Amino acid sequence: MEIKGIDGLTLDDLHREIAEGGRFVFYKYCVSALVLTYQKPSPIFFVRGHESAVLKGLGYTALTALLGWWGIPWGPIYSVGALWTNLRGGHDVTNEVLCDLAHQPGTERPRTSVTVESTSDTRL
Repeated sequence: MEIKGIDGLTLDDLHREIAEGGRFVFYKYCVSALVLTYQKPSPIFFVRGHESAVLKGLGYTALTALLGWWGIPWGPIYSVGALWTNLRGGHDVTNEVLCDLAHQPGTERPRTSVTVESTSDTRL
């Protein structure tokens, strides 16, 4: 899994950053041409507590705003969804990433416990 923004950080450093408001997010983008529409996720980004998650995803938001609308019928539908997600700071996957990082071979389990509230869109 590719994660941007964690170069040089240890697992303990990540837990400290998350306790200070940091989180892992991905953005959505949509590109359309006539009847073809592609909706894709970005790589995962680590957004520190003092950084703006909306600004980090601005490139994906602009790409969708310019090229996402032009496919019928899914272009406008996927574009609205992608813009909604990106302008709310991306899709939070902090818990999933922390679990994955904690269980990688050669990585020691975190010594501190951090509770992170997830904003995942789970529908029952």
